Formats: sequence, C-alpha cells, structure tokens
Amino acid sequence: MIKYKEVDRTGIIVLNRPEKRNALNPEMVSAISGKLIELKKNENIKALIITGEGKSFCAGADLEYLNRLRNYSSNENELDSERLADMFIQIYNFPKPTIAAVNGAAIAGGCGLATVCDFIVAHNSNSKFGYTEIKIGFIPAIVSVFLIKKIGEGGAKKLLLTGEIVDGNEAFKIGLADYLSGDPLNKALELTESLAQNSEYSFKLTKQLIHSVSNMNVNDAVDYCIRLNTISRSSEDFKNGINKFLNKK
Repeated sequence: MIKYKEVDRTGIIVLNRPEKRNALNPEMVSAISGKLIELKKNENIKALIITGEGKSFCAGADLEYLNRLRNYSSNENELDSERLADMFIQIYNFPKPTIAAVNGAAIAGGCGLATVCDFIVAHNSNSKFGYTEIKIGFIPAIVSVFLIKKIGEGGAKKLLLTGEIVDGNEAFKIGLADYLSGDPLNKALELTESLAQNSEYSFKLTKQLIHSVSNMNVNDAVDYCIRLNTISRSSEDFKNGINKFLNKK
C-alpha cells in the first residue's frame, strides 16, 4: 500500500498503488496512520514528504471502496469517517514539516491529503487538483475543513461547489499549491534542507500557534500568544539563537 524511504533525515511516504492511481482504501489509510505514529517518535527524522508512485499523487477513494460504502450501516460509516479524519489530523498536527510532492492528479480525498500538509509542491505541468465529490452525490465534508483554512471560504466554495479540476498553475494562483516544479520530490527535498536551517523547536511551536489562533477571537489569540512567547523565550534554541545573532553583530 505504501513504501517508505529516508533521504538525509527526511522521511518519504510513497503511496504505492499506481495501478489504482494511488487511490485510498481503508488498508492504505491504516498503513499511513501507522507510519505517522512511528515517525512522530523518530527523532532522527526532521521532515516528512508524501508523494505518489507513478503518474498520480492520489485519486481519492478507489471504486471498490466506494462500492462497499453503499452497504455500510450508519455506525460503519461513522467509524470509517473517524479513521480517515484521524489520518488527516495526524498529518495536520505532525510536529515536523510536512510536504506534499504532488506529481500528478490529487483528487477528492487525495486533494485533501495534500492540503493537510504544511506545504504543497506541485508538478508544473502534470499536477491536477479537485474536489469532485459533489458530482456523485457525496460531500467533501472532512477535507473541506482544511481547504477553507488554506485558501479561505470564497476559494473553497468555487472548488467544492463546482467540482472543478484545476491544474498546478491555477492551484498556485489561488494559494492551494505553494511551489511549482518540474521535479516536485526534488524540490520538496530542497525545501526540507532550507527548513532545517531554522529552529526545530520554534517550527513546532509556531505551527501550533498558527493552528490555534485561527480559531480564536483577537483577545484570546493575543493572550495565548503571550503564553507561547514566554515559553519560547525560555528555550535553549532561543538562547543559542540570540547568542549567534549578537555575535554576528
């Protein structure tokens, strides 16, 4: 279902169902979730990249899986949705940089998988993005939460309500893709090298800050940030960083 490799302290999860366009099914969701739990505890890994084998990134749910869903009970559908949501939240809250190297089509749940990463590097000619659930009487319920956070309500409405598929260049224009490249995986590795120059502790805390304050009113957000600021100033990374900065001066 997935392959895993490491390059210069970066973990790379490769969705490995090219014959099914790397479509999601419960087994793949479980495999990804299990690997995320393992990598979260791995101090040697400083960043995580998710990409697809072959010509696709991820085509969403596979046809066999969709066919099974038709016969699920309400309880089965709720449990299945919880497992999918848990995988997305694990990636979204992963304490290290996460990058989707989108080498081809990222559709429906596959687009959601890319969107929950911190950064999306899209192939400048082969990548495609879209939420096509509305075309089959389904709704992009779980993934919509993360899309709205990334590109705002207006942009999300256009994608979610039309089911339109956009290419990488358009995705970049609307803020869904963060970088374009003819070699997304290599560009993602370059990005991890750049991010590695920053404080790992500060990255983790800043990511936590961004996720938290977006759900608060201004006063609560400022109070929360005061506490985070106080904590960060007590860290060894902060003290070492200040010493380096002052010595340069």
